Amino acid sequence: MNNLPFYLVDAFADKPFGGNAAGVVPDAETLDEGVMQKIARELHQSETAFLMKSDNPAADFRVRYFTPAEEINFCGHATVGAAWLLAQEFGWRAERVVLETNIGLVPVTFDKADGALKSVTMTQVAPRTKEIPVDRDEIARLVGIAPTDLDDRYPIRLAHTGNWHLLVPVKTRQAIDSAQPLLAELGAMNRSLEASTTHLFSFDTGDDAYDLYTRDFCPAIGIPEDPVTGAANGALAGYLVLERILPPDQPHALTIAQGHAIGRPGTLSVKVTPGPNGPVIQVGGAARVMACGNLRI
Repeated sequence: MNNLPFYLVDAFADKPFGGNAAGVVPDAETLDEGVMQKIARELHQSETAFLMKSDNPAADFRVRYFTPAEEINFCGHATVGAAWLLAQEFGWRAERVVLETNIGLVPVTFDKADGALKSVTMTQVAPRTKEIPVDRDEIARLVGIAPTDLDDRYPIRLAHTGNWHLLVPVKTRQAIDSAQPLLAELGAMNRSLEASTTHLFSFDTGDDAYDLYTRDFCPAIGIPEDPVTGAANGALAGYLVLERILPPDQPHALTIAQGHAIGRPGTLSVKVTPGPNGPVIQVGGAARVMACGNLRI
């Protein structure tokens, strides 16, 4: 029997039991894909990150992400959780760590004050959007809101900074909080679109501390709802500038709230910077290491 250490880390949270919990297995070198999938199912978090050596000289670690149902190419909150764990529990002293993922290299910087870690910030891959045929009434039905709750000022689009997400603009935070999605049908639609999640967003936050309020449903990858999503909110930030909802030639700093509807409030800090190859998306936040233990395999 081998003891394999694992951790649970609350990402995008400044206090315990907030944000989005990720499993992190920091020494996954000897694990095959089947065992990683079983561990993700056993830990039963929305995603679990597995760290291992990388053959890429530009990377510090290779990381793979698994939901309880399948492997996915990228996960924002598990990236934050893994980087936070490296700095807090494993003494990573460099100013950043570079992770090799299925979608490329993701650098994560450490933001410290008076020697204490305050947040970590990941630079996501270049954003993309994709127009799709849209039946707005059908999408409203599937996410469990009234068609009149959709915000007609903004388009429904697929957006990507690692995974495809279906972005649905909604008029009010109240409508987002009241959404009751038809998970089986929504999952089928997302799979047909090759989208990982459906991401509701609104500029009506109910709190001046936030610029956007969001909620994320993921039945297509085996998760009814992901509390606080770094990947989907990074894709949202890219969408906002690529669709010219925000001026694309200016930098933007956004504070996004998510998770409140299900008792896991979290906060994401998102920066959008114009670059020669398009906007650069950076998503950051704090985290808390909540539990550790050993898997007996």
